[in-house]
Amino acid sequence: MQFFKDLNLAAFTAGFVAVLVGFTSSVAIVFQAALAFNATPAEIASWMWALGIGMGVCSLGPSLWLKKPVMVAWSTPGAAVLATAGLAGGFSMGEAVAAFMVSAALITLFGVTGWFEKVMNRIPVAIASALLAGVLARFGIQAFAAAQTALPLVLLMLAIYLLGKRLMPRYAVVLTLLGAIVFVVARGQLAWSGVHFSFAMPVFVAPQFTLAAIVSLAIPLFVVTMASQNLPGVAAIHAAGYGPDSPDGGIPVSKIITLSGLATFVLAPFGAFALNLSAITAAICMGKEAHEDPAKRYTAAVCCGAIYIVIGIFGAAITGLLTAFPKELVVAIAGLALLGTIGSGLAAAVKDESHREAALITFLVTLSGVVIAGVGSAFWGVVAGAIALFVQQYGQQRRTGQVLAKPAANPENPSKP
Repeated sequence: MQFFKDLNLAAFTAGFVAVLVGFTSSVAIVFQAALAFNATPAEIASWMWALGIGMGVCSLGPSLWLKKPVMVAWSTPGAAVLATAGLAGGFSMGEAVAAFMVSAALITLFGVTGWFEKVMNRIPVAIASALLAGVLARFGIQAFAAAQTALPLVLLMLAIYLLGKRLMPRYAVVLTLLGAIVFVVARGQLAWSGVHFSFAMPVFVAPQFTLAAIVSLAIPLFVVTMASQNLPGVAAIHAAGYGPDSPDGGIPVSKIITLSGLATFVLAPFGAFALNLSAITAAICMGKEAHEDPAKRYTAAVCCGAIYIVIGIFGAAITGLLTAFPKELVVAIAGLALLGTIGSGLAAAVKDESHREAALITFLVTLSGVVIAGVGSAFWGVVAGAIALFVQQYGQQRRTGQVLAKPAANPENPSKP
């Protein structure tokens, strides 16, 4: 099989790191969202089953089919919205499931019609690159901020990474992760007490459609998933060279968004609240660290998808295993693995001087983490950058064209119009 010929250790490690970062950084928020609807332990395990299966199938299947790294994750901002709105509104699990299905139907609609992709394709490269850099830079900052609580670990990981980049650049992240694991195991810092292996069983919850749940849960969930997750997800695809301008047409964004919406709709009664394009974990699997050959980076996404499916089967047990790693190790390996992508994003953002200021505004607003009207900074970063670009450049080309055209009005005397 071609997949096994293309697979290498770096790609598998990238897939594992993507899962490690994705789960450990936000699984607590997902648990809080489930508890906001008074979920039982069986229902929480079902949520992990549905999300793991959904992310795994939507990542593994398209990646194998297209031979491109397609990464689908759960909506972390969506989970945060659900955790807050669920507690405030006192909604039942049935009402929550109905909201998941309505949101999924809207996502599917935007995928089928291609509306979202058309909007994204009109965003300048500098703005999209700045958006991605702003989203990922927070992980870079957290990687070094972790030194405040785990200085020896972070210094060791940084040293291994720098030496690895010098001596074995393809395996720098692999060596860094292995060195960090050996270090924390030797110091007894792995929290094994939370690991209990058991199979997760799906629990079906019948949807209960109410206007209050649609307005308070479904619409906000749809908005933040599209603006805070799919928006930077598309930016990650473009930045990695898999956009529509690539020679083979790139990753069909609208089809993947449609797939994620349909998968959410089918799995919603079991706890899949929102599946969407990934940005942070996608950047890990789409970068040079995953594979030197861009045509073979799909193997990292396939590995990530396979691990997601295993997590879904074992539910909270594997989640406990992943969360056994110290928080500092997780944020440090994420930041180091994303350094290359952050650098490339910043370079592309400031390359064009005419777009540089607008791109910097996009980067800084996105990096700020500001949340307005429940919508995250990724969306507001694009809005701020677009406004800046409009103010600076609207009508400029037209005026320039008129100035250049005036001498041609009187060819006999170019000094006069």
